[in-house]
Parts: sequence; structure tokens; C-alpha cells
Amino acid sequence: MSSDPWGRVDETGTVYVRTSEGEQVVGSWQAGTPEEALAYFERKYEGLVVEIGLLEKRVKTTDLSAKDAMAAIDHIRHQLDEHHAVGDLDALRKRLDALVATVEARREERKAQKAKQTDEARRAKEELVTEAEELAQSEQWRAAGERLRALVDTWKGLPRLDRKSDDELWHRFSHARSAFSKRRKAHFASLDAQREVARQTKERLVAEAEALSGSTDWGNTAARYRELMTEWKAAGRAQREHEDDLWNRFRGAQDVFFAARSGVFAERDAEQTENLKLKEELAAEAEKLVPVTDLKAARAAFRSINERWEAIGHVPRDARPKVEGRMHAVERAIQEAEEAEWRRTNPEARARAAGLTGQLQAAVDKLRQQIDAARATGNNARADKLAKELEGRQALLDQALKGLEEFGG
Repeated sequence: MSSDPWGRVDETGTVYVRTSEGEQVVGSWQAGTPEEALAYFERKYEGLVVEIGLLEKRVKTTDLSAKDAMAAIDHIRHQLDEHHAVGDLDALRKRLDALVATVEARREERKAQKAKQTDEARRAKEELVTEAEELAQSEQWRAAGERLRALVDTWKGLPRLDRKSDDELWHRFSHARSAFSKRRKAHFASLDAQREVARQTKERLVAEAEALSGSTDWGNTAARYRELMTEWKAAGRAQREHEDDLWNRFRGAQDVFFAARSGVFAERDAEQTENLKLKEELAAEAEKLVPVTDLKAARAAFRSINERWEAIGHVPRDARPKVEGRMHAVERAIQEAEEAEWRRTNPEARARAAGLTGQLQAAVDKLRQQIDAARATGNNARADKLAKELEGRQALLDQALKGLEEFGG
């Protein structure tokens, strides 16, 4: 008979293993020595030790599922229960029990982690749905459309929830996208209709602009082109493929007209500049008539100058007031000389002036006497009042005397 601390072989060749529950039969060995029998079953034990060690490492360092880990543990435990090895089987059972506890803890940890991930996924999907429903009301068509597509990609990257929750959230998410697409489609359909109306309007404006491009009615046509431009801006934009072509035709027609007008106006400006020079010479000639010394000669000379003035065409608008003002000043001087001559030679007017002067002189003399009398009696208040009245009468008298001098009297 042969034995070691964990097993023995009896005289019949039966192999035993020692456990906490007593000796257990391992097997029968008839092919060799008892030592060989024990060595064989000890190697079986070492194999279990290695197998358990590898399983412990897999549980610790890999993502081995709890189900697969428990299956492997059960497989090893079955071998231990059948006692086909010689060694410290109780120690191996304790290691398996500890490994079961580790697997169970890992299972709970993963369960909690999965629940946390599910909650995070639910919150993330709810946030996506909320944002999608807000975007569904947006009119920032490009930006909102791009953002909704990005939300779909984000959604696809999130874990699935339970079927009911996931379906409900997806239904809201999908409905928001559909509502936005429907609104965007309606918007662009309306926009297309507006652009078609704009195209038709601009076709009409282009036709009129092209018809006016050869006009020589410069003022009215230029005004009409300004009106057409206002109508053009109010019409809105046509379709992109039509807008540029219509604008080029519209602008081109205006360019033809305004180029022709500019050529004509350039010739006119040159002519008016020359006219201005001639009128400035006439104004200088007229100004030599002032002051008027010979009224009859001055009238005749001014009439001659004015006839030549009228024969000259237009001058530049900004220069007109100054040069015409010079002529008007000479004309007023001649008119004032005529009025003075008329007053001087009119007997009736002279008599009226003399009579008025006499009346005013008498009134002034009387007021002075009244002032002297009032002061003599100490009535200074009346004297001051009469003095103010005297100032007014004296001013009228001075003016009348000046007018009388113009009559030579």
C-alpha cells in the first residue's frame, strides 16, 4: 500500500483522496505501481489547479459573461465532485466558491452599469426628441435640417431601450422630423411660386426697359427707368437660373440709354459752358452802365445787351443764378433811376410832398411849444409823453424833407 498527505492506494489497487468529509474513492489502478497511480491522479489535480487559475484570470481580466463563467465553474465543480484527482480538493472548492462570489459581484456590477447606461441612453434620447420637436418649428431650413440629420446619427449610436420605450421615443422623434420636412417642403413650394411670379414680373420689366433703351426723351425716360428699378426691387428674386440673366438684360438696356444720354449731355454741357462765357461778358458790359448818369442812353444800351442775352442759349444750371443776378442788379439800378426821374419831374407829386412837409413841420413846432409849456408848469410826465410823440413826428418830417429834395426843391 502507498500513500501521501492527500491520498492513498490500498492493496487492491483502489485509489482514495482525503477530504473534509472523509476518504473518497478516486478510482482503481491495476496497470502499475501505487506510486504511479498516485502520481497520475495528482497530475489530474494539477490540471484542475491550472484550469481554475486560468478561469480566475479570465474572470478578472476579460469581459467573460457571467453565464459562461458559471458554466465553466460548474464544469470544474462536477469534476471535483466526482473525485477523479488526488490533492486538496476542499481548497479548490473554496477557490470555486470565491470565484462564484466574484462572478456574482461582477454580474451585479454589470447589471447596475447596464441600468445606468440605459438611464443615460433614455435621457439622451429624450433630449434628442425634445430638440427635434423644437427644431420642427424652426424656419432656419438649412441649419435645422443639418442638425436633424446629425441627431439621427447620434440616435443610431445610442443603446436600445426596452422595446416599448424605444418605440415611443422613436415615434416622437420621427414625427418631429416629418413635421419639419413637411413645413420645409411647403415653404419652398411657396417660395418657388413667389419666384415664378417674380420672374414673370421681371420679364415684363426687362421688355419695357429694352423698348425704352433707344428713347431720346431723356427726362421722362430716365424717370421711368427709376420707377422700373423700384418695381424691380419690389418684385423679389426669381429662380436662380433666371435671375442673373434677367438682371443683365435689364441693366444692359439701361446702360444703352444712359450712355446715349451721357453723350448728348456732354455735348450740351460744352455748349452751355460756352454760353456762360458769353453771358458773363454781357453782364460785365451791362455793369458798366451803373451808376446811371444818362438815363436815356443807359436804357438803350441795356435793351441792346438784353437782346443779345436772349439770343444766347442755356447755361449750366448751377451757374445760372449768379450770372442772371448780375443782369438783374443792373436792371434794378436803371429802374430806380427812372423812378427818381419821374418823381423829380412830376408837379403833382412835388406839390403833395411839399404840402405834407409843411403839415409835419407845423405839427413838430406845435409839439415843441406844448413841451415847453408843460415843463414850465412842472408837468414833467406830460412833457415826457409829448417828447415821445415829437420823436415820431420828427422822423416823419425828416423822411418827407428827404423826399422833397429828390424833386429838387
